[in-house]
Amino acid sequence: MKVRLHYYLLGLLLVGASQANAQKLDVRKRLSGFDKTVGQMLKEWNVPGCGIAVVVKDKLVFAQGYGFRDLEKKLPVTPTTLFPIASNTKLFTASAVGLLVEEGKLDWDQPVKKYVPQIQFYNDDLTANITMRDMLSHRTGMSRHDRIWSGSSFSRQELFDRLKYLEPSLPLRQGYLYNNMMYAAAGHIVELLSGQTWEEYVRTKFFVPLGMSRTIFSSVDMQQQPDFLTAYYEKRDTTTLAPYPFYTRQQGVGPAGAIVSDLNDMSHWLIMQMHGGKFNGKVVVPNSVIRATLQPAALAATVPDKYYEEINSMYGMARYTSSYKGHYRTQHGGSIGGIYSQVSFMPNDSVGVIVFMNGVHARPMLDGLVNTVYDRVMGLEATPWNERNLKNYRLAKATARAARRKPGTDRVLNTQPSHALADYVGQYEDPAYGVLQISQEAGKLRFTFNDKSLPLEHYHYDRFTSANDEVFGQWSFTFGSDAQGNISQARISMDEKEVVFVKKADARLQDPGFLKTLAGQYELNGSTMNVAFGNKELTMSTSPLTHLDAYKNNTFRMREFSDRTVQFALDASGNPTGFNVTQNGITVQYSRKK
Repeated sequence: MKVRLHYYLLGLLLVGASQANAQKLDVRKRLSGFDKTVGQMLKEWNVPGCGIAVVVKDKLVFAQGYGFRDLEKKLPVTPTTLFPIASNTKLFTASAVGLLVEEGKLDWDQPVKKYVPQIQFYNDDLTANITMRDMLSHRTGMSRHDRIWSGSSFSRQELFDRLKYLEPSLPLRQGYLYNNMMYAAAGHIVELLSGQTWEEYVRTKFFVPLGMSRTIFSSVDMQQQPDFLTAYYEKRDTTTLAPYPFYTRQQGVGPAGAIVSDLNDMSHWLIMQMHGGKFNGKVVVPNSVIRATLQPAALAATVPDKYYEEINSMYGMARYTSSYKGHYRTQHGGSIGGIYSQVSFMPNDSVGVIVFMNGVHARPMLDGLVNTVYDRVMGLEATPWNERNLKNYRLAKATARAARRKPGTDRVLNTQPSHALADYVGQYEDPAYGVLQISQEAGKLRFTFNDKSLPLEHYHYDRFTSANDEVFGQWSFTFGSDAQGNISQARISMDEKEVVFVKKADARLQDPGFLKTLAGQYELNGSTMNVAFGNKELTMSTSPLTHLDAYKNNTFRMREFSDRTVQFALDASGNPTGFNVTQNGITVQYSRKK
């Protein structure tokens, strides 16, 4: 409460000194010569193009495209160039939730489970306590886990069902950990409580009343339009630009980042936000929802910006708030498919800025460009943002280039895999991340995960790595074996922790129809063992029960004892005649009772 009061008072203190600034801003005059500045930045960063818009009070006073949206065809960026706004979508989702709060269908600070009984988090305590404010302010304690949705074909429902597998990295409300999955889930909750898809709800509640007629929900649809932005990346260790693939698998994670818009349409959204939810005199979003999303809920940065121009960064719901050179500012960035954007405004100054760009390699340029626009428009003391960011970027680039030229320092030479390559082949699965495919071709292993597929080279022992791909990066797999000596898992470092994919058993051993045929009574030396089928699994009548987990070749492993297996024998008709139990190298045989 003290933290929130502090920032509320900070905003009040800034009001008097700031509101007069917006009364008669001549933005065109203050941006005189700015075209040259932007052109120089694009050249220095090797970025094809960008777009900039400035809103003052209730008007779009500046909208300008620079450079190229399509480098090969030399097509220019314009104010109507469509671009994925990525995480700037989140405020649309948070506002949609806010409308449901206004209707009494949700509450910002009551457990979500009270309104959505089917929601499940990692444990009962989290399920019973997590609120919408927790989910939308990134304070659930669960880290990004972006590889679950990135490039996957999971539906919104499937992503929602995977929340229960996200193990927290921090206690609830004890820190800020950005999480796109929470916004995908929030969008699904909008669907559950409104009876409309998230897309239809957002379109009818926001796009239509704001006149956002060109705004859509898919980069696939975007590419069917005549004016859209293509992303480019610098080919490694060169200045050659190449097209970066569009991100198209947005069906599941849409509420976190799927919206596509242009400067003109986004200015309507920004004007509404800057005027307490009103557009053209009509309420689109209640002011109480605007205030709720602005209210600080999590500390977004533990230390100030190292140059101290921007301090006290907090996160509300789909908004960062901070003090930029003494001016209260709220903002959010977006990044997907190599296209970056930022939407921001100064509430007490009635000035807003929208910027987007298409250089994958030049993310630091965006913040410097946004700040430079504010410095010029607000008449603030100029800061050499571009020089600072460019210097840091070039140092980082040189460091990465030098590191790539060094051999693997942890590699153990002259080792061999523990198994023949064919033994690594198969499907591996994690309940949250889904299926990883390992195949073999031309004497090498290859991995396929979601939209990524790359060949693997032996690194050492049972570790295999891909080459450092310019688009997909480098992947490392460490395989492990089970008690029977067979390859059973693949460990991958991704997102914020190591993920263990378990090799999938033979599909037939998970077929309920087949499992039912194995149920019955078996005997050994006059002693009877019952095998029962229930809850989609087999159990043996030991005390306590032994559960049989599918393995391979009519063989099951005892869940309670991983070094013990049960292998069923079948006759020519496929009927069980008995089973062998193997433990510690000793096998005993049970026969099926007639």
